[in-house]
Amino acid sequence: MAGAPKRQDTRKFFENLSGAGKCIAVLTSGGDAQGMNAAVRAVVRMGIYVGAKVYFIHEGYQGMVDGGDNIKEATWESVSSMLQVGGTVIGSARCKEFRTHEGRLKAAHNLVQRSITNLCVIGGDGSLTGANLFREEWSGLLTELQQQGLIDEEAAQKNSALHIVGMVGSIDNDFCGTDMTIGTDSALHRIIEVVDAIMTTAQSHQRTFVLEVMGRHCGYLALVSALACGADWVFIPEMPPEDGWEDSMCQKLSENRADKKRLNIIIVAEGAIDSHNKAITPDYIKDLVVRCLGFDTRVTILGHVQRGGTPSAFDRILASRMGVEAVLALLEASANTPACVVSLVGNQAVRLPLMECVQMTQEVQKAMDEKKFEEAVRLRGRYFSSGISRGCWNTWLGCICLRFFCIFRLFLSVSAALRHPQSSFNVAVLNVGAPAAGMNAAVRSAVRVGITEGHKMFAVNDGFEGFYKGQIKEIKWGDVGGWTGQGGSLLGTKRTLPGKHLDKIAEQIRIHNINALLVIGGFEAYVGLLELSAARDKYTELCVPMVMVPATVSNNIPGSDLSIGSDTALNAITDTCDRIKQSASGTKRRVFIIETMGGYCGYLATVGGLAAGADTVYIYEEAFDIRDLQANVEHLTQKMKTSIQRGLVLRNENCNENFTTDFIYQLYSEEGRGTFDCRKNILGHMQQGGAPSPFDRNFGTKVAAKAMQWITRTLKDSYKGGRVFANSEDTACLLGMRRRALVFQPVSQLRDETDFVHRIPKEQWWLKLRPLMKILAKYKTSYDVSDSGQLEHVTRFRAKESNTTATI
Repeated sequence: MAGAPKRQDTRKFFENLSGAGKCIAVLTSGGDAQGMNAAVRAVVRMGIYVGAKVYFIHEGYQGMVDGGDNIKEATWESVSSMLQVGGTVIGSARCKEFRTHEGRLKAAHNLVQRSITNLCVIGGDGSLTGANLFREEWSGLLTELQQQGLIDEEAAQKNSALHIVGMVGSIDNDFCGTDMTIGTDSALHRIIEVVDAIMTTAQSHQRTFVLEVMGRHCGYLALVSALACGADWVFIPEMPPEDGWEDSMCQKLSENRADKKRLNIIIVAEGAIDSHNKAITPDYIKDLVVRCLGFDTRVTILGHVQRGGTPSAFDRILASRMGVEAVLALLEASANTPACVVSLVGNQAVRLPLMECVQMTQEVQKAMDEKKFEEAVRLRGRYFSSGISRGCWNTWLGCICLRFFCIFRLFLSVSAALRHPQSSFNVAVLNVGAPAAGMNAAVRSAVRVGITEGHKMFAVNDGFEGFYKGQIKEIKWGDVGGWTGQGGSLLGTKRTLPGKHLDKIAEQIRIHNINALLVIGGFEAYVGLLELSAARDKYTELCVPMVMVPATVSNNIPGSDLSIGSDTALNAITDTCDRIKQSASGTKRRVFIIETMGGYCGYLATVGGLAAGADTVYIYEEAFDIRDLQANVEHLTQKMKTSIQRGLVLRNENCNENFTTDFIYQLYSEEGRGTFDCRKNILGHMQQGGAPSPFDRNFGTKVAAKAMQWITRTLKDSYKGGRVFANSEDTACLLGMRRRALVFQPVSQLRDETDFVHRIPKEQWWLKLRPLMKILAKYKTSYDVSDSGQLEHVTRFRAKESNTTATI
């Protein structure tokens, strides 16, 4: 079967950016964060790929000051098998000596001796501030070294400019200018794993648990984990509770117990404070609950477990993209280029001046010290003031907004919801297509936000099939309690399309007086919404607002870069690949052939391959033949003759009807005979199962909340003459993430973007990641840099975001 046709374009490639004669050093500094190794690996391999010499600086700035064996040249093989390792294998250390002029002079001498004038620094704001100071002093340091006779004039001229590119490694996500920092998503995974485990014992014994998570100055981890687990209360530094919060919280906990809820979860950031800047500690909360309510209450402090463990798929891809972007930034840097930070904004990489980001980060703390908390939230950037916007996947990605925090506070209080006047609108929610982790979180969010908006919410079981059969009933606030962490679809979901049952569906809409539809699902949901909107001329009952939220592991919905469920599937693929490779740790030279899901869409295979460190990935969108297969085998054979002992080949299930997984396995087994042996695995439906990842829980919560807000606005606009009537194309929409924004798009306008035969979008952003994946696997290829990060200013970037926010 032939793949998708290749199109001519005018892209810009990076072949003219040569690293020949340049030396790049990479170091990790400050606190460790999962994903740092992936960034180091990407810098090393991209640097070597472009012809530069790349050096490790072990033990952070301390190693730079001490020199000697702490600064070693890196090889391609020296970063093998580190992608899945947590922490940082090149070490990190606090260095008081580097804070002194004498220490920086020693560091400069050690770099000049090796002609290193390009520095990649992975760390927090303190580490990056130190790097910028080092750069500003560089010329003076060289002059001093020359005066002391430690270097000659030729060396000073040859190394006259120091270029700095930073990547933020911090689990707290406390750096302004980027939606996500390296390590944050993995830390959320650790927190949610613990909370999910604690909830089972709390349920058994009717206990209240108070959990302290990291975040001395930033409440991101606390807020997002509270949303992800459906906590009853959360305390963060940026939003101190109002006076009298003790009574409000205890009343809320008491109401929950009265409603037969057997457990309570309270999340506390370690830096939580009240409105008088007094610390709110877990022990204080425990004593309060015991004294006022008499509940059996326990405290758990997670501590450094949040920094540990293997990095998530998101952090691996984020760090890999940032590492490659950092090398490109160094290649393009001139003597006048300021030190920059590689950042992620939505689904796009950008470069921001390092000190602008540092200054804004410092302004946040200043605002909090002055009790200007709303200003602190605004300064945090879009992830606190505009909403969840994790891309990269670019990433793919989950950021929480001030407006969303208000929604969360409504989630925390049933009484707050009941105070809203009831509207005359009935809204139905249903799941369509295959199950995807995060669907239940989306339904929970939709139901509770709908109730707070004053609507009566109806649940439809088993998708469109259940719809035409009348499996519709009212769903209330308490009915969706505990749904956030549940995998699959608790409403039930089927692939049935509505086209053959439009008359019965219209009848059920009339019987239940349904005024709006929220459809959560995959490609069938998209096609179903097209069929419903196209039938409005025939059935007036279908003239109601309709919105779809993409939820499918395949991530194959036009109009959206990301779908609920795909992040969980990627983590399942990555975890399995890690275990498979580990199983061969005592076996010399073994190659694994792994088949992933996705239909004709190669998203899971490609992005999973990038996260797992695959050598080759076969997908439908990029046609291949037997010559390509042979070249891939020969390439892997040559790699296996070095110190590399394990290989990984991923194949999307429908990439080619003739080159099956069995065929590829047999080909590699035969051609690799004498060099390596092969094993194969078909991952199957395990990619759809399991508890949803933190990203999918929060992405589902966020987009469903936005969808319900859109429904409320559209219902009000469509209510005329005592009834709802909506038949314009902009009242049947898909809510998708595109680059930097969440956008409502009429489904009728997405037809031309869709390959209906193969159930994929005609244009797919993640295809730009394939050259990156090939480069990191040591293939020679062209890499499109036309969409790479361009230097922006934080103020200008923030203005853009405010405009974007107004449109979504």
